[in-house]
Amino acid sequence: MFVIVAKYLIPKGYRGLTVFPFVFIKYAFDSENKVLVNHEKIHLRQQLELLVLPFFVWYFVEYAVRLLQYKNANLAYKNISFEREAYANEQHLNYLVTRTYFSFLKYLKTNKP
Repeated sequence: MFVIVAKYLIPKGYRGLTVFPFVFIKYAFDSENKVLVNHEKIHLRQQLELLVLPFFVWYFVEYAVRLLQYKNANLAYKNISFEREAYANEQHLNYLVTRTYFSFLKYLKTNKP
């Protein structure tokens, strides 16, 4: 994993972005943020499981489906299965030690608010 500070590469409203094998963060001080870095490491594992390119195809297709479902960009993003897994487990710093393969599949099903 390579952590790179790239203030202008990260979209507004976000602090990190992962494209295997790189983790881009907006602010240098976030490289010490264990929760944020763990969130991004979870995305690295997801990308490895799906061989990177299929991860991004799935990510954007699921985002489009969630956008149709929720009619709200932020809700759509928060309900992408990859994001749901990462947010649910970002504070468990040993999560990747016990995580089973394709765990994001458990987060596919959502309930409309």
